[in-house]
Amino acid sequence: MNKKYLLKIGILAVIIFLSIPIFHVLKTKWSEDGITIPIPEGYTNDVSGLNLTKVDTIIEVPNNKKEIEIQLKNILKYAKENDLKISIAGAKHSMGGHTIYPNGIVLNMLAYKQMELDTINNVLTVGSGALWEDALRYLDKYGKSISIMQAFSSFSVGGSISVNGHGWQKDLPPISSSVLSFTLMTANGEIINCSREDHPELFHLVIGGYGLFGIILDIQLKVVANIALKYNYIQLNPRDYVDYYKKYITEKPNINLVFGRLRISEKHFLEEATLNFFEKVEAPVPHLKKQKSTAAQRLVFRGSANSEYGKRLRWDLEMGMNKVSRNDIYSRNELLNGHVSLIENKDHSSTDLLQEYFIPERNFNRYIEHIKPILEKTKVDLLNITIRGVKGDHDSYLNYAREDVFGFVFLFNQKKTDEQEEEMKNLTNKLVDEALKNGGTFYLPYRLHIDRNKMRKSYPQADNFFQLKLKYDPTELFDNKFYEHYK
Repeated sequence: MNKKYLLKIGILAVIIFLSIPIFHVLKTKWSEDGITIPIPEGYTNDVSGLNLTKVDTIIEVPNNKKEIEIQLKNILKYAKENDLKISIAGAKHSMGGHTIYPNGIVLNMLAYKQMELDTINNVLTVGSGALWEDALRYLDKYGKSISIMQAFSSFSVGGSISVNGHGWQKDLPPISSSVLSFTLMTANGEIINCSREDHPELFHLVIGGYGLFGIILDIQLKVVANIALKYNYIQLNPRDYVDYYKKYITEKPNINLVFGRLRISEKHFLEEATLNFFEKVEAPVPHLKKQKSTAAQRLVFRGSANSEYGKRLRWDLEMGMNKVSRNDIYSRNELLNGHVSLIENKDHSSTDLLQEYFIPERNFNRYIEHIKPILEKTKVDLLNITIRGVKGDHDSYLNYAREDVFGFVFLFNQKKTDEQEEEMKNLTNKLVDEALKNGGTFYLPYRLHIDRNKMRKSYPQADNFFQLKLKYDPTELFDNKFYEHYK
């Protein structure tokens, strides 16, 4: 063979090698139907797409403080006179009917999003319907940032407080610790201020209380400086994760944001991990810009659904991007302003479902060993596992982080069939069992596949929580599917 022939063969091999991933991504796009099934009039649903429910009325609230107070009092009166229940909705990212009650009134709070910043005390007062992205854009003008929030900015502030979400801010408790106070309209129409000093019992119950004690109106949150952060990462064996976390994260005061990721392809399943972190640096902090197109990134992510090749490709591309992005500098607000469109599912025959488990550090490795065979055998497709460190929570009554834990965030892709729903129920119960065996807990905003007795093993304070619900709302005016399932 001459050199020219070998060169042609080499060029052809490179073209084929590069074409395969491009074809896979294009195939993913071509296979998406992009069908959006409209919700029928008189019905509501949540982001899971699995809770279509007929309701009496969906009410959009105003953004004016005086108007909303008058309107809500009238709604409460109307509901009592007509024996109707009230559920409270924001961005509806809970997945088990937490914002829905059959034939009830749904309060859509999204319009109530006015904001005011106390620049001296670094306190943001924000309407509960505001999305985190709204708050980030507002704060960015003042050089400030959200103290604690979830990974995506497309959730509502009130919703995040109602589920007591946790973030990827380094070694911090859930959102509860950043809440200074909030105003609450109770079942009798009274508006009260709740804090650690004023009505402290209600303060602890409402945070992580799933909308069962009243309507959250205005919230006071701690805010921090918007700073420049430099990206870095470590590729490691999951068995070394805790040791590396202590060395490279906990002991480094300038680390600000951090998350881990486990490899989920069949090849090297849960045998590789990355520890991704952002460190404070002295550099100019650019203002928050309009989000760039994420079409290619989304297609790479969606291409991993039900595809071993796609999962390997995604991992390899992420490792490559990690190397390229190492030492890149971002503003804190830019990093926090991620949108769920990054991973949006455009196949109407399936849905993406989250689950989260909180495991004490001492059982980190054993937990991974225990869940590995369960996840390998399930017929539900696993898309992602992210790891976040969460400090103990002493504010929420129904708290899931009763000590310092690592949160394992699972994302599954489930077909909308009875068979897959049953498979997911079985899988969820097995994963909850393993969390309990390892001294952990499971997160409550997701599908209601756990029975009330097992829920109480994870939340032994649940009976008292539901008794206190009746203390503050004896007629059970505020209701939803979560409450009906677990009470």
